[in-house]
Amino acid sequence: MAKNLVIVESPSKIKTIKKFLGSNFEVVASNGHVRDLPKSQLGFSPEDDYEPKYITIRGKGDILANLRKEVKKAEKIYLATDPDREGEAISWHLYHALKLGEMKDKKVYRITFNEITKNVVKESLKNAREIDMNLVDAQQARRMLDRMVGYRISPLLWAKIKRGLSAGRVQSVALRIICDREAEIDAFIPEEYWTLEADLRIPGARKPAVAKYYGTGSARQELRKEEEVSKILKEIKGQPFVVKEVKKGERTKKAPFPFTTSTMQQEASKVLNFSTSKTMNLAQQLYEGVEIKGAGTIGLITYLRTDSVRVSEEAAANAHEFIEKNYGKEYLAQLTAEKKKNQRIQDAHEAIRPTDITRLPIEIKDQLPRDLFRLYQLIWQRFTASQMSPAKYETTSVKVAAGKHVFTMAASKLIFEGFTRIYVQKDEDEEITTFSGNLEKGMTLESVDVRSEQHFTQPPAHFTEASLVKTLEELGIGRPSTYAPTIGTILGRRYIAKEGKSLVVTELGDVVNKMMVEAFPSIVDVNFTANLEALLDGVEEGSVKWKTIIENFYPDLDKAVEQAQKDLSEVKVADEESDEVCEKCGRRMVIKYGSKGKFLACPGFPECQNAKPYYEKIGVTCPKCGKDVVVKRTQKGRRYYGCIGNPECDFMVWQKPSGEKCPKCGNALLEKGNRLVCADEKCGYSILKIQQDTENKQ
Repeated sequence: MAKNLVIVESPSKIKTIKKFLGSNFEVVASNGHVRDLPKSQLGFSPEDDYEPKYITIRGKGDILANLRKEVKKAEKIYLATDPDREGEAISWHLYHALKLGEMKDKKVYRITFNEITKNVVKESLKNAREIDMNLVDAQQARRMLDRMVGYRISPLLWAKIKRGLSAGRVQSVALRIICDREAEIDAFIPEEYWTLEADLRIPGARKPAVAKYYGTGSARQELRKEEEVSKILKEIKGQPFVVKEVKKGERTKKAPFPFTTSTMQQEASKVLNFSTSKTMNLAQQLYEGVEIKGAGTIGLITYLRTDSVRVSEEAAANAHEFIEKNYGKEYLAQLTAEKKKNQRIQDAHEAIRPTDITRLPIEIKDQLPRDLFRLYQLIWQRFTASQMSPAKYETTSVKVAAGKHVFTMAASKLIFEGFTRIYVQKDEDEEITTFSGNLEKGMTLESVDVRSEQHFTQPPAHFTEASLVKTLEELGIGRPSTYAPTIGTILGRRYIAKEGKSLVVTELGDVVNKMMVEAFPSIVDVNFTANLEALLDGVEEGSVKWKTIIENFYPDLDKAVEQAQKDLSEVKVADEESDEVCEKCGRRMVIKYGSKGKFLACPGFPECQNAKPYYEKIGVTCPKCGKDVVVKRTQKGRRYYGCIGNPECDFMVWQKPSGEKCPKCGNALLEKGNRLVCADEKCGYSILKIQQDTENKQ
């Protein structure tokens, strides 16, 4: 009979860990949490000193019964749940649910391992410890704060807007960040600018080099108007292009850090087009273990929830040995990756890396599903590159003068590939340009062509999952384990929708956000939420008492909810009557809200179940056919303005039409902030609304 019992979270780890530990150990799984706050109530109250009331999660009774049987057989119990605050809390709940503290004949230990490999698992037994109550308290405080926001505010959203909505401590801030970006995009006014380039032939070169306009003297000149460009073109006409300066230099590009949870999600989104949730699911499989021929089930990567870039000495040494053997000593990094500055490292974890660098992705490609292989390869490449030397480039910068006007050319030549032999980040693809032929000061270059082009500045980009995760991390909102579920929740509630990779706000999300901003400004305040995260980190470090946070947070929230119940009584979206008459029963149809926004429904429901799309008129006629322009929604909920005569008329724009036509090209003028701009960006016409109103009156 096994004298030692190891309790892990996931059943998929059992076989692997049992194989490592042998017959003296029995390994069983808790299948995640076994206790939680009750679903039917808040689960704590100020009157009871905010003491949480935990109950056994429905469906976990049989699991606990089986665990109790195994506990009775063992002399030593090792709680081996995941190595983070959530895992620590699960171990604490198991300790109490199994009443391990009452068993004087049993020895109970907490063990953690950052990777599921034989050496690390066996080593964890030598470093057994007690449950860390600071980690547990940090998780309890986080869970209770989330419960407060969700259970107190969500019913208000149900009452004021529609059933099935939810608010969340992190999700509501994430929604606000996306809404604020959407507002920036809507208010953005394009500004005109020009570029001026000269194609210059270098002696001995087969193709001309491109020189870009810089300015006069040492000051860079921005070209804003066509008149400025025309003046320059006149002044340089007939002028020789003379090389005034040739500077050569060298620059290095350092290897990237190995992956954290956040950077892994970002890069997997950019390179592999994975959602954050898909990335985490795949990484979980790689961590827990994959069947490999000749080796059995083994964990391929270290723990996936971390904000650390630290690498263990052993892993670094193994990586250096591998790199030197396969690529040469010159490819070795001089120093191992340093920790991010001013960044708190969660639980002193390592970065995400392969458990064995010699297990090459290509060697196990045929044993892994395609997406699992692609993520493993990305993690392997990133870690290996992080231990390699910088890339080196030879740079050449050239100034060419045409009269008083200066043009510049630049080239970059890779002279030592370093880490780029293994890995190049998606958004940092190095553009390598070289000059063929000889360039010397005083040389006159033949002008093949001089061309100018009009451009307009672009609005801020919509958030993608990758850029939202980056922003949340930079602002200190949430933690590695929360990014994927946060994005999943606001997508699932249809507060936002995905168009390609872009995250766009739906009408429902806009309504919910406006209510949250009005009634609960601190809950959706970025700084407030970041400060709260810092306090929770303080609990984990032992410098802040968890109940102090709860005691300060809940009374203010309670008052805000009570006030909102009074102040927001008129916010509920009522069934507004429309001008449409139900063709089935003759009643006047009403406007209702659905998952895709507004629609028209007969008030005689359920007797009459007639329903059809609702289009909000904006008092503007279509510039193409003269029919009404209405507000419409894409399939994923993004708002646009189109002709009600669609599909016969294809007029559509993303900004609200003003009803005016562009005096320059005849296209529709759109409202952007306090200006009217032409729907055709190439036209570039823009005018202040006040100025337009004045002209109309005159």
